[in-house]
Amino acid sequence: MTTTTIFPGRYVQGENALSLLSEEAARLGAKGFAIVDPAVRSICEQAVAEGAGFPFVLESFRGECSDEEIARLTGIAKAGGADVIVGMGGGKSLDTAKAVAHEMKLPVIVAPTLASTDAPCSALSVIYTAEGAFKRYLVLPRNPDVVLVDSTVILNAPLRFLVSGMGDALSTWFEAEDCRISGAANMTGRPGGMTAFGLARMCLDTLMDDGPAAVEAMQAKKMTPALERVIEANTLLSGLGFESGGLSGAHAIHNGLTVLPGTHGFWHGEKVAIGTLALIALTARPADLVARVYDFCLKVGLPVCLEDIGLTDPTDDDLMQVARMACAPGETIHNIKGDVTPEQVLAAIKAADAEGRRRKAA
Repeated sequence: MTTTTIFPGRYVQGENALSLLSEEAARLGAKGFAIVDPAVRSICEQAVAEGAGFPFVLESFRGECSDEEIARLTGIAKAGGADVIVGMGGGKSLDTAKAVAHEMKLPVIVAPTLASTDAPCSALSVIYTAEGAFKRYLVLPRNPDVVLVDSTVILNAPLRFLVSGMGDALSTWFEAEDCRISGAANMTGRPGGMTAFGLARMCLDTLMDDGPAAVEAMQAKKMTPALERVIEANTLLSGLGFESGGLSGAHAIHNGLTVLPGTHGFWHGEKVAIGTLALIALTARPADLVARVYDFCLKVGLPVCLEDIGLTDPTDDDLMQVARMACAPGETIHNIKGDVTPEQVLAAIKAADAEGRRRKAA
């Protein structure tokens, strides 16, 4: 059997790492086009200014990684003669930059200013509608040329972003393990190698060992080794683990949850956390592991029930919409060994929600 494990070209993490942006860009081209999240535009402008001699054009991202936004930004980058694309901000702005670079066949640098998703390292963009509902995955032919992670910036971001990233990363080993058991393909169309599954397990262990301490460090605004390790787990280990290990039910259930408007005010990793709890109910993980995962979520502040992601008293019809979308043809939930039906997913969501409510009350 042929396996494939894929990586970004270079991963750089540390305090004040954004000061290296121009140096990294100059290895790849002569003129940069930076797609920046408006919330961190001042940080991005400072990083560009510090790299005197390398020209950048900055354009603000408008909020959704949609076909319309990708087309708008591609047009501006082409008109400006850019030969290096840079994405700066959260997961959606980075996915948009990767998609623009793909359209233009140019190298791309991603500089996450949050440790909130595992998007930065992957050759994947998640495309949404202009209104924010999941639309499709865009699988790209190459991973980012550089992933540049400034842990000082992440330390000064709101805690909720780091916690959301832990929710996304929490799914990594469970989904990769489903794929390992079933022999399902990863994003390349072939199964991952042992490295992918080892990194996925390392991601879970790092979260469990260092997650609560990382939350304390963020609250104290103090950079610690535990926080650096969790930033790396959220960004690199989770990214490598999901892309090379494979996805299954947690992300499929996340995608289903996006059809309910009540969830739109909650972040990707927060909804993935609920997807993970539903997945471990669906696949009957051992009771001690289930308890450990719920305890972890409660300690770091991740959602454990539907109310935590804006769904107060959803009807069975509401949740069946979620389950049907999660089980749509081509969805990653079918990487679980055996047939998975919407009825089973509905039951798992309800069971996970009931257990979460029980544990919160206790």
